[in-house]
Amino acid sequence: MFYMSLVCFCYVIFHVGYLERKQLKVYYSYEIILKGVFYFLAVLNGLFLTVSVIGYKRLRIPHYASLFVFVYFFLVALGRNSNIDLLEFFKGPEWIYVGVAIIFVAELSKNSLLFDNFYFNPTILFIISYLMLIFIGSGLLMLPRASSHGISLSFIDAMFMSTSAVSITGLTVVDVSSQLSFYGKFVIMVLMQVGGLGIMTFTGFFGYFFSGGFSFKNQLMYGEILGETKLGSVVSTLLKIIFITFLFEIIGGVLIFISLEDYTFNSVGEKVFFAAFHSISAFCNAGFTTIDGGMTNTLFRHNYGLQLALTFTLIFGGLGFSLVNNTYIYFKTKLTALVKRFVLHKQHIYKPQVFSFNSKFILTCNLLVIAAATLFFLIFQYDGALLEDESLFGKFSASFFMANSARSTGFNNMHVATLGAPTLLLFSVLMWIGASPGSTGGGVKVTTVAIAVLNVFSLAKGKENIELYKRKIMHESVQKAFAIIVLSFVAIGISFLLLVITNPHLSSKTLIFESISAYCTCGLSLGASQDLNSAGKIILVVTMFVGRVGLLTIIVALIKDTKSRTYKYPTEKIMF
Repeated sequence: MFYMSLVCFCYVIFHVGYLERKQLKVYYSYEIILKGVFYFLAVLNGLFLTVSVIGYKRLRIPHYASLFVFVYFFLVALGRNSNIDLLEFFKGPEWIYVGVAIIFVAELSKNSLLFDNFYFNPTILFIISYLMLIFIGSGLLMLPRASSHGISLSFIDAMFMSTSAVSITGLTVVDVSSQLSFYGKFVIMVLMQVGGLGIMTFTGFFGYFFSGGFSFKNQLMYGEILGETKLGSVVSTLLKIIFITFLFEIIGGVLIFISLEDYTFNSVGEKVFFAAFHSISAFCNAGFTTIDGGMTNTLFRHNYGLQLALTFTLIFGGLGFSLVNNTYIYFKTKLTALVKRFVLHKQHIYKPQVFSFNSKFILTCNLLVIAAATLFFLIFQYDGALLEDESLFGKFSASFFMANSARSTGFNNMHVATLGAPTLLLFSVLMWIGASPGSTGGGVKVTTVAIAVLNVFSLAKGKENIELYKRKIMHESVQKAFAIIVLSFVAIGISFLLLVITNPHLSSKTLIFESISAYCTCGLSLGASQDLNSAGKIILVVTMFVGRVGLLTIIVALIKDTKSRTYKYPTEKIMF
């Protein structure tokens, strides 16, 4: 079934990426084949479902998933071959594409669970999955119909755009709004979504439903990938990540849709796609936009409703799934207690549900960074770029938007290259700090910087350990924070040095800014990316990939684990 779905999916890619309606005879002959592919998969799915139900003599989780797919195929077929008004919606060929894609993703996800039969370090598997996604995205973006003018992108440009989307960076070498077609923009949107959460997360989600569950080895593998120490919580954690992502993206999409003016779009469908694209881009902290000129476009520059909707969406995307889930449980517990006490008049058994230490720490760090960044930007640009915003609310909204976007997303409502040195330095620091651990954002992470700062104060006070919230920070956490910070400087430094060597015609200021943006997967740019030669683009591709996966993660995956020893050496004090 997998190989048949793969062949059918490749045909759909060929049909979408190469054929145009201008070649009517050729197009409609291939259209007939496409319909045949669709009905073939529909019948095949129905047969497999029937045989499986008869074999098990009861309905299981994968049967419900297959039944849902079969109903989808049935509705599309009925809509295309009947005159029922309610099903007119399904007459377009895009629903055939979606159906074939669903079957292929389901089969791919089921097969991805078989990786546990091979000896694969989950970290190496995590790295390989991103590399595969980048090359697949590159191939899709090289198709002629991915570009608006019908000429294929070069391999380097396609790989750069694919890497930028998968690593949720947002740096571009082609203008998304004018040089990519709807198909090209759709590919970018899918790459942002899958890259933001990780291809293993998505395949694990679909694999769980279409295969009927996880084996013990699957739970071990996904437990390490998701950072979940309890095997019994692996599935629930995976489902929560997917649920939280889609929930906030839907909310963000609705808020963005409401904030838009109808006259700026040709149709409701175009407006819906704009809202979906930018909601995914914001939540995944990617920073891609389909607006010509970005948020500096006069039609959107003073749309503060849109900017606030994007800001809150990207903030929630950058907080981390553990914090969002912990917050949900906390308020759910409190609300349940209030309802039982005052509405149902029942005795409520008190269960201590408080923020975990990490949730408190992450939330505090984020609030401090958000407040400080907004205030500093407001001060630096009050008589500068913010002069365009006449009202105090407008100045605050623009500052709030830029201060948060600079941390990991890369949206910009003003030309970054025209800003002064203090603001560019602020942006560089914010990009380096980044978002929260366990989020879709980049950077070294806000908690890493916080641990480093707290360590300085701890040393100044003569304490042996870092103490916070009546807890002692583990020594391993301090070591990891130090390693991440040092490696970030090394990676940015090497990237900058190579860019200076290969692109001497560009200023050092723009190249160092570009290196920081690429490694920290932010996407803010002084305009150097499009002026880079092929060598420079490849350097940034590698930098973005390393920044997304993590240099420490790569080193840990490559270096063999040291066996534990039963002895300890004497300690020595180093002079500083």
